[in-house]
Amino acid sequence: MQPALTPSLSPASQPSPRPLPEGEGDKAEKDLTESGQTLSPNRPIVIIGSGLAGYTVLREFRKRDQATPVTLICADDGHFYSKPNLSNALAAGKGAEQLVNTPREKMASDLKAEILANTRVTAIDTVGKKVRRGDGETGYSKLVLALGADAIPHGLTGPGSEKVFAVNDLQDYATFRAALKPGGKVAILGGGLIGSEFANDLAASGHKVEVVHLGPWPLERLIPEQVGRALADALAEKGVAWHFGRTAKAIEPVGEGIGLTLDDGSRVEADIVLSAIGLRSRTQLAASAGLQVNRGIVVDKTLQASAADVYAAGDCAEVGGQVLPYVLPLMQQARALAATLAGETTEVRYPVMPVVVKTPALPLAVLPPAPGAEGGWQVECFDDGICALHLDNGRLLQGFALAGRQATQRAQYAAKVGQAVSQARTPAPQA
Repeated sequence: MQPALTPSLSPASQPSPRPLPEGEGDKAEKDLTESGQTLSPNRPIVIIGSGLAGYTVLREFRKRDQATPVTLICADDGHFYSKPNLSNALAAGKGAEQLVNTPREKMASDLKAEILANTRVTAIDTVGKKVRRGDGETGYSKLVLALGADAIPHGLTGPGSEKVFAVNDLQDYATFRAALKPGGKVAILGGGLIGSEFANDLAASGHKVEVVHLGPWPLERLIPEQVGRALADALAEKGVAWHFGRTAKAIEPVGEGIGLTLDDGSRVEADIVLSAIGLRSRTQLAASAGLQVNRGIVVDKTLQASAADVYAAGDCAEVGGQVLPYVLPLMQQARALAATLAGETTEVRYPVMPVVVKTPALPLAVLPPAPGAEGGWQVECFDDGICALHLDNGRLLQGFALAGRQATQRAQYAAKVGQAVSQARTPAPQA
């Protein structure tokens, strides 16, 4: 869970600065510090958000600078866990507490940082360089927004909607897991990456699953039809039922469960619903502070936002017109930003970064072509999987989707991006 998004401090609403009487400066600073404010001359770097982006920026910064004070503020308990693990923890039998990698206290000690947990940031003053929180204010020398993203609202209201869940953080996962009935039925809204991963995980943990997906096949924005159909078939063999080209329009209680009415009038009944229709960058806090936002918080290649000494990274950051909600781009951003914070201005540069989809029913490795890329998919199917390459008109490799044992070849194909490819087949190693 990330900080609350409420209106920022307006510079126009602040009192005009006035000089303090001689000898009063030290006393005023001491009084402000004791009242919960952190002011100059030793303002810390402040990071808002304790997700993978926030903690990775802090960890990478400490590799370069052990002395500069850092304060991390988060609305949750501050324990470190890996969010991508939320969609494959059920089959492993892991509860929320088992997904915690490192407790907050150890993170604070290891990374030499002050961590203000269970603390909501309600406003940012980019002129006064301070953030407002529930119990005071904290000044900053530099500010990092690692706010993450929110689940897109599912739009279902009324009786029964209390049984619709979204899993976007560790507490969400704990709540969802507690609501599951052993061997019960779950309806999933959305068959994208997260929806498909949860469908696999739920089916593997003994639950019945039905997926309502607007697209014509799973992950249709990332993979060609042949690969998508293969994934749908592989999950169907595990007991997953699909409703393609459909959306849920209404919900109502049915016994102890719910009934969904789809846009064609058909019905899906289940014990509970998991909404996985997508994520939306958290931008309200930045927008209310006067920062430029679009799909995400708009930053340049050094991750700096439209105000001096304010940066953004992770799912909330829009770099070069793109929001990349994946782990590898996040890691590259964190390393570049850490260098900049340490005094070495560094632009983020992305290597070829395939996405590994956690669907053991049909392992996938995907490198989507750039938006608007010309050319098309060349697909070859083999006994050990599917190799789909996106080639431009000159047969230069622009992306790929590898399924089954072909997914083990992602590094080899990643090395060929931008090169001419004469054939798709690269033999996968024998078991």
